[in-house]
Amino acid sequence: MRIEEDCVGKMEVPDKALYGIHALRAVGNFPITEELVHHKIIESYIQIKKAAAKTNCTANTLDVRKCNSIIQACDNLLKSGDLSGFITPAIQGGAGTSTNMNTNEVIANLAMKLDPNTFIHPNDDVNQSQSTNDTYPTAGKMAMLKLVPNLLSELERLVATFTNLGQKFAKTIKLGRTQLQDAVPTTYGKNFHAYASLFKRDINRIKHASEELKTISMGGTAIGTGMNASKYYQQHIVENINKYSKMNLKSDQDLIDAVQNTDHFVTFSAALKTLAVNLSKVSNDLRLLASGPQSGLNELRLPKRQAGSSIMPNKINPVIPEVVNQVAFEVIGFDATVTAASEAGQLELNAFEPIMFKSILTAEEHLTNAMETLIDNCLKDIDVNKEKCSDDVRKSAVTATILSPILGYVQTTQIIQESLKKKVSVKDILLNHNILDKTKIDELFAPKNLING
Repeated sequence: MRIEEDCVGKMEVPDKALYGIHALRAVGNFPITEELVHHKIIESYIQIKKAAAKTNCTANTLDVRKCNSIIQACDNLLKSGDLSGFITPAIQGGAGTSTNMNTNEVIANLAMKLDPNTFIHPNDDVNQSQSTNDTYPTAGKMAMLKLVPNLLSELERLVATFTNLGQKFAKTIKLGRTQLQDAVPTTYGKNFHAYASLFKRDINRIKHASEELKTISMGGTAIGTGMNASKYYQQHIVENINKYSKMNLKSDQDLIDAVQNTDHFVTFSAALKTLAVNLSKVSNDLRLLASGPQSGLNELRLPKRQAGSSIMPNKINPVIPEVVNQVAFEVIGFDATVTAASEAGQLELNAFEPIMFKSILTAEEHLTNAMETLIDNCLKDIDVNKEKCSDDVRKSAVTATILSPILGYVQTTQIIQESLKKKVSVKDILLNHNILDKTKIDELFAPKNLING
């Protein structure tokens, strides 16, 4: 064991550990969850430290040899993907300071292993010109942006899947329903196309919200004034982060605002919540339309994925829409957490970014996975019970709505009431009472006219 000391006191640290006293204190202080800081935050933090070392070196505030050791340590970490030295819990007090210090410690200790003759200080060298208050939110934004491509890829697949289903079932007529009561007919093609349109809006919302995350506070240091950072560093740190991360970030024009306010996270979280709401609504529809099969709507046939009961043989449940619903409930809760955490910020800093980052990054991943299983394990092999749908339309009295422009609302209502009371079709009533001739009736009740096609 080695002894390390900070402003609180001394502590034993395992000899071979790359982390140090600050990370170890975090583990003891925050036994909230076994979940560690997201690996994309750590990856982004390493890229930030690499860029900072390069920028400080060019500004002549960091020794060249120290700079090279830090950069090599960062490259080794990024190449190996070995993040075993990063031990801070995802939920932590201190506004992310534990994660920043853990990163400084790991890089400094690894750099000294690479060049034992050069002492690297976690604060003075690795953290030079920086503060947790500008690096942590920057790493968080970078991590969120790195998860967006996979999220959008699944969203685009979802849109394509519903578009294809819309084409496949373009002429499959069905009853519409409003407030769970029979309404005028439509087609499954139109329904599936509407779902595609819904999720296209989600794509646009997430893209728009993502743009806000590209504005970062690097160079603002503690509260946005840039204390302890050179002018050269402030002017060039973002371009070096972009160079090493291959991202298109830009510096905020008001660093005071950028350090203390977190509305960008609220906007992005809200876009994820909206996607969750839409996924849940569609999943509700799928479960309802597939209900039965004997005593429910039985319009859709969802793929059989697993046995649904330990007691009822051959019972099959809509497990894929169900799991999507649950992810949606979770993400809606995450958004409430992000909203409360952002509102709770005080004066020059928000201390609650750790829970915001955990919530948003988990939401991105879970939504991505939920859409993947919805497409591959449900929508891809979904089928429509065409016979049931057609029979429902044929039997439905509400199809008489087509008569309102000809006979008026009152007489049409009377025809519908008689149809329901006598349990005969609207067509038969029209013929029996000689209200319209058969040719006109057949023309009016043709599927094309019933769906206003």
